[in-house]
Amino acid sequence: MTHSVTSTAAPAGARTVRVPDDRDGQRLDNFLLGQLKGAPRSLIYKLVRSGQVRVNGGRAKAERKLEAGDEVRIPPVRLGETGDKGTPPKGFMDALDAAIVFEDARLLALNKPSGVASHGGSGISFGAIETLRALRPGHTLELVHRLDRDTSGLLIVAKKRSALTELQALMREEGGINKRYLALLTGRMPDGVMSVDAPLHIGLRQGGERHVQVNAAGKPSLSHFKVLERRGGQSYCEVRIETGRTHQIRVHAQHIGHPIAGDDKYGDAEANKRLREQAGLKRLFLHASTLEFALDGGKAPYLLNAPLATELVDVLDRLG
Repeated sequence: MTHSVTSTAAPAGARTVRVPDDRDGQRLDNFLLGQLKGAPRSLIYKLVRSGQVRVNGGRAKAERKLEAGDEVRIPPVRLGETGDKGTPPKGFMDALDAAIVFEDARLLALNKPSGVASHGGSGISFGAIETLRALRPGHTLELVHRLDRDTSGLLIVAKKRSALTELQALMREEGGINKRYLALLTGRMPDGVMSVDAPLHIGLRQGGERHVQVNAAGKPSLSHFKVLERRGGQSYCEVRIETGRTHQIRVHAQHIGHPIAGDDKYGDAEANKRLREQAGLKRLFLHASTLEFALDGGKAPYLLNAPLATELVDVLDRLG
């Protein structure tokens, strides 16, 4: 792996780093995380927002995709001042180690538990990626995508830069990765199959919390719902998504009047209360169950599955 910087210690002044070829297409925030080892994501965003980070002499947003040869100004940072987060608790590390459902030389697939963030930040010291890195010191592990904290299921981590680049290209390509989820929708979805083609727009509420809604000004978003079973007046569905927008399934389910069970952000508070009392549902009933794709230009097929969490199987059994 190519590295342009030999030291991550705080220099007396700012330094300029040329983006190497193998970082072409990487987001600015992720590039900075690699250059400022140990810096929390919140600090990275603060540096970018304040304009202390420059790309080719100009200000840039955290999500900007870098190109090979770009020159990135990195301000002096005393990482010791950000506090030593130490290592994740052993029990947490053991739980995530046990949750790895597939691994080869290129990638690792985790059956992420509900309640675990994909990465640290916003008051969370250790997300899935930080914990996996603590489990595999000396290895280069990069998140290919993210899952909502409350959503369980498949989270893919690349072990090689080439795999990360190819997987992220497939994520952007329509039909590049076949993504299927399992969800319990409140109420009886009227048809056995329903496609929702509704643009989604991300807004910010007071306090900086992201809230997504169907809005013509948003990005095109397409989800396909298919009822697998009717359980206790609810609809247990498989959901296939063709786009990967923030909170897509949750907002599309709300949009058709059958929000996901246990969703405290977009859901039905009364239905959630009933399901908690009657079936013991204490979390969002949304699980990323299957990912299907092919690497090496289609020559290396992958079909990854993550079994439904025990607590969700129990809910279905109680609903009978």
